[in-house]
Amino acid sequence: MPTNVISTESLTKYYGKVVGVEGLNMEVQQGELFGFLGPNGAGKTTTIRLVMGMLKPNRGRASVLGLDAWRQSVEVKRLVGYLPGEPAFYPRMTGEEMVRFVASFDGNGEDSGRELAGRLELDIGRRIEGYSRGMKQKLAIVLALMKRPPLLIMDEPTNGLDPITQHVLYEILRELREGGTTLLFSSHNLPEVERLADRVGIIRQGHLVGTERIEDLRNMRLRNVEVIYADEPPDRLDKLAGVIDFERAGNRVQLKFKGDLNVLLAELTRNELLDLSIGHASLEDVFLEFYNLEGDEQQ
Repeated sequence: MPTNVISTESLTKYYGKVVGVEGLNMEVQQGELFGFLGPNGAGKTTTIRLVMGMLKPNRGRASVLGLDAWRQSVEVKRLVGYLPGEPAFYPRMTGEEMVRFVASFDGNGEDSGRELAGRLELDIGRRIEGYSRGMKQKLAIVLALMKRPPLLIMDEPTNGLDPITQHVLYEILRELREGGTTLLFSSHNLPEVERLADRVGIIRQGHLVGTERIEDLRNMRLRNVEVIYADEPPDRLDKLAGVIDFERAGNRVQLKFKGDLNVLLAELTRNELLDLSIGHASLEDVFLEFYNLEGDEQQ
């Protein structure tokens, strides 16, 4: 049976009258890559800070590696590799000095830190005060991963990273997973979560509105479709199963579609096309369609 590395029970945090998270029940299993998905302001960072023992819940509890996240927060921080959303450093240190400093806590991880910096093409010989945003994010990733912890918790791990570095990070995280590391990471980026995660928890306005396997989430995904016809569009496109929000202006058709693309394409191409564009619908569209949520986001 799978072992829960993280579990929360009715986890709730208020900021005055504002809901951070409320009644959150979630489990992350041993060896799993679990994506925590939601728009900005949804409660992802609050949940992560509660799990890391950085915030005291108003009610409920979080358990991490069998430890109470709040009462045993020092031990949790010792065992977990943590990437905060806004990492902080000693700016007068070089990257290498920062790696040595973190390694000195228990004499572990210095060589691993240098290796990770090399893979991420981070110059650790420079002072951190001269680092760009992307370089600081790379250093924060190195510091979180270098001790090869059993559990990684990462808040928006690809913030500030270029696409090539993102790809390298994905490779590193998969390698760690193969070695038994469990990963909880937050993101507002659906393609990123799809690329990495086994399962995803979807949070909005402080509430967990769904937990899905990635395969199931892919099947649920909406697509935006725009078609320009040489003459008239085919009849009854708006009646096709899976078509949502159909709009027509002359020979131009726009719609959202959920279902088998082969069926849609067969219908669209009954008449001569001038142009066709199919893209993934936004994360907000996914929420609206599949969880019947209101359109306004919590800020």
